[in-house]
Amino acid sequence: MEFDIVIAGGGPAGLSFASALAGSGLRVAVVERQTENDLAAPGFDGREIALTHRSVAALRELGAWDHIPEEHVSAMREAQVLNGGSSYTMSFDPGRRTGEPLGYLVANHLIRRAVYLTATASPDVTLLSGASVSGVQTAEQGCEVRLADGRVLGARLVVAADTRFSELRRRQGIPAKMQDFGRVMMVCRVSHELEHDHVATEWFDYGQTIAMLPINGRASSFVLTLPAREMDTIMAMDEDAFSAEATRRYRCRLGEMRLISTRHAYPLVTVYAERFVGTRFALMGDAAVGMHPVTAHGFNFGLRGAASLARRVRVAAGKGGDIGAGPLLSSYEREHRLATFPTYAATNATARLYADERMPARLARDAVLRLGNLLPPFKRMISARLMEAGGRRVVVG
Repeated sequence: MEFDIVIAGGGPAGLSFASALAGSGLRVAVVERQTENDLAAPGFDGREIALTHRSVAALRELGAWDHIPEEHVSAMREAQVLNGGSSYTMSFDPGRRTGEPLGYLVANHLIRRAVYLTATASPDVTLLSGASVSGVQTAEQGCEVRLADGRVLGARLVVAADTRFSELRRRQGIPAKMQDFGRVMMVCRVSHELEHDHVATEWFDYGQTIAMLPINGRASSFVLTLPAREMDTIMAMDEDAFSAEATRRYRCRLGEMRLISTRHAYPLVTVYAERFVGTRFALMGDAAVGMHPVTAHGFNFGLRGAASLARRVRVAAGKGGDIGAGPLLSSYEREHRLATFPTYAATNATARLYADERMPARLARDAVLRLGNLLPPFKRMISARLMEAGGRRVVVG
């Protein structure tokens, strides 16, 4: 089975990359462990993705945005950061100056379904579902991808988009720096008595972190981060007990809260690969950069990387060039590292500081918030990074 490109991983990043190559004439294979039914109708996994303006524009260009129901897109008009027991807030509210929201919240399973539909609509894309990669050999002459069921795929370029714990990354000898925060993140949806006014809140409390992400109506995504042993107790609670516990933990800021979805827990581990490319090989999505959720940039970076590599591949293919050439891949790596590393490093530093319970750290946490509020250029810079507007106005609806 001969292809031009083999993508290992049919998650949002891998399928977005495949979609971006539609119409290029390149033969693309996507290898994914899940069944096609699971890809076509993915279940709710608790995660709400904060899409930047750049990402919305990219999804529109792919045609994926048309597959996301408008009523399931929620504007995030403002973000507030709180620390400990203080009521002092650092607020990011670009709408007062630009008229635009910070971004848009869409459930992860809806995005996955949308990019599946765009990728599989292309005759250039072959989806090999229910399959896994058992080995990859790359050389200057080409690549060989072996599947667990014995099939062998030939390719000119192999792309690994197989999660932040990428097996293909390890097999290619690419180290990755991992930061295990020793905590678990639980995500679910809750309804509440009071209006959220489309304001997202990140509360770095002592002993816990809670994010409330506004969903249309009087509902929010409730994101609770705790040490693993404490989270086990939370996950074991019945619906009524959990609702009462969530209300208590958030100090009734939104009134009484009720659980309205399933709960999902994820270990809090960030990853940054030391290299993004090898011989006819590239990393994408979480396999390249696995972000801490505090800035909600994981999918945005995955989509950005997919667009960056696809653009280079399409240009090379259009000129009859080598789509897996070293200079092409190195150019992709430089651009993606420049786009991701500053935010990755700053996010990890922020997460470590606000997880530190020692008194000097507590004082520093409060000082950072107050100093940030006193520096408008700093807040504008952070807002611009969170929005990734790129000078383009995005209208949803």
